[in-house]
Amino acid sequence: MSSALRGRARHNPSERSSAQHADHRLGMATAAATPARARPRPRVTCAKAPPLRAPGLRLGHAPGHVLQGPAPLPSGSDSCGPGCGAGAGARPTEAPCGASSSMAPHPCCCSPGAVRRRLPLLAWLPRYSVQWLKMDFIAGLSVGLTVIPQALAYAEVAGLPPQYGLYSAFMGCFVYVVLGTSRDVTLGPTAIMSLLVSFYTFHEPAYAVLLAFLSGCIQLAMGLLCLGFLLDFISCPVIKGFTSAAAVTIGFGQIKNLLGLQDIPRQFFLQVYRTFLSIGETRVGDAVLGLACMLLLVALKLMRDHMPPVYPGMPLRVRLSHGLVWTAATARNALVVSCAALVAYSFELTGHQPFVLTGETAEGLPPVRLPPFWVTTANRTVSFVEMVQDMGAGLAVVPLVGLLESIAVAKAFASQNSYRIDTNQELLAIGLTNVLGSLVSSYPVTGSFGRTAVNAQSGVCTPAGGLVTGVLVLLALGCLTPLFYYIPKAALAAVIIVAVAPLFDTRIFGTLWRVKRLDLLPLCVTFLLCFWEVQYGILAGTLVSVLILLHSVARPETQVSEEPVLVLQPASGLHFPAVEALREAILNRALRASPPRCAILDCTHVCSVDYTAVLGLGELVEDFRRRGVRLVFLGLQVPVLRVLLCADLEGFQYFSTLEEAEKFLEQEAGTQPYNGSEDPVPELRAALLKA
Repeated sequence: MSSALRGRARHNPSERSSAQHADHRLGMATAAATPARARPRPRVTCAKAPPLRAPGLRLGHAPGHVLQGPAPLPSGSDSCGPGCGAGAGARPTEAPCGASSSMAPHPCCCSPGAVRRRLPLLAWLPRYSVQWLKMDFIAGLSVGLTVIPQALAYAEVAGLPPQYGLYSAFMGCFVYVVLGTSRDVTLGPTAIMSLLVSFYTFHEPAYAVLLAFLSGCIQLAMGLLCLGFLLDFISCPVIKGFTSAAAVTIGFGQIKNLLGLQDIPRQFFLQVYRTFLSIGETRVGDAVLGLACMLLLVALKLMRDHMPPVYPGMPLRVRLSHGLVWTAATARNALVVSCAALVAYSFELTGHQPFVLTGETAEGLPPVRLPPFWVTTANRTVSFVEMVQDMGAGLAVVPLVGLLESIAVAKAFASQNSYRIDTNQELLAIGLTNVLGSLVSSYPVTGSFGRTAVNAQSGVCTPAGGLVTGVLVLLALGCLTPLFYYIPKAALAAVIIVAVAPLFDTRIFGTLWRVKRLDLLPLCVTFLLCFWEVQYGILAGTLVSVLILLHSVARPETQVSEEPVLVLQPASGLHFPAVEALREAILNRALRASPPRCAILDCTHVCSVDYTAVLGLGELVEDFRRRGVRLVFLGLQVPVLRVLLCADLEGFQYFSTLEEAEKFLEQEAGTQPYNGSEDPVPELRAALLKA
């Protein structure tokens, strides 16, 4: 805006409004025309035009140049990312024409929309129907019959007494009803989280409960600070490598229970060595029962997966038989474990027991109390600080892996069933589940892929199905714990092995070999190192993935066009690691040629630059000027243009179209170097710098 207009604005309110409006429109790089009094040079006009080759403002210093407005954003391009905390399916607030979307009013944190976003229960509860109640009850019952035997088995994986699996299985059901954004997800103990708990809690229940509390606090903080985007730095090959290694570790760790072996260490490599060394001590009863349970579980799973659909016109007996088979196949874990316990009880009555049993399980509901912040042993008291130090890296690995597993499950089923989830709201749900769960002696939990699949296939309509599951677990704790004594460990081992087998993705290796072989590197690094230490595997795999990403940033591909003018187009953002590579490419093709050539740097795909890159570009412009040729810029987006204008590079010239740049270089061929200090549109430059 000109100084004359600024002076008039101070004395006239209407002029002040006009001045502020013009300053805002120019500062935000819009396409609307400014008042005539603010344009002392009438040959520079402003008009709206169709979008150019890339969005953003592109200015040219050629005479009679037209100031082009920003290209319209595609629909939804300004929508929130995973870290913004917007509700699922929320539309971004639209700003008026010519204004930035960031200037639009934000909804109050106490508005009905914000409350519904933080309490998703309010979105579906007013529309709840009897039909939804029926479907949710069936789904909740199916998940409950699945989670009870799995919880007992996963407690064994975590190295804890069996009741701790059930203590961990009900709190997530109740919390997720209120805070969850996915109708399918079920929170509770999982194989991977149980494995991590066994690594970092030394098979001590007090450590496991404290880890749940601290993990929940970390997850809550991440949700409140909208840090869900951090999970995006863990790539798919790293996740696949970790889950595959976890499947092997968990599955092989249950071989000892499947064969009835004793005194097998938990460290993976020692476990493999001692298992093969003790194979001659296999108990025949446990081995036969375990293998029979595995075969029955696999057969029931295949039966459910290949069941034909039911149509309303089918006879009643067909529909009843279909429902009976579907129920047995869905509740196969509970069915197999119950049958195994019945067999073991029958042998107990005869006085001969060929199986290793689960043994005594603490009866009743867990007491409600604060998590243990210190532990008293026979010799001394372990303080809170010492417990935290003992858990070490587990305080980072457990909450991150828990979030990663749950959100991956939620996104998979949201995509499959055509709805959206809110990542940060999921963080809050998981975090609060772990914090409240620690009050009832739960160890860390997350979303379960297997039970979520059962939930979805049972036709669940809302998260209310979790209420049925939670009540069923509480009933089991209150009434059925004496019966858990007779469950053979071989049957629980069979449940775990069949549950974790799908986690080992054999097809990912072939897929990555076909798609991008370089991604096999973080996959293999993660897979191999997770057998040593889980945190080292995840950290090393993530580091390799980041290094691959940084290499593409440091050495971006540059497209080169020789005719009629040398045009170089970087394929991505221009940051300090890439400056030298781009400088060498331009020097080799332009200044080291004979004779030196003018060049155009097409920045259409460059959306950001840093200070080091600006210095490098300034040196390039100066090198060209000294050799009597020119380097001009093309397709600069508004953020990049502002940075370069603020740097005040001598001889800096920029254009909006390739034709203008080529015409300018042709006209200036053979003349003296262009004086970059002359700015034909000073008011536009000032407006951009002010913005």
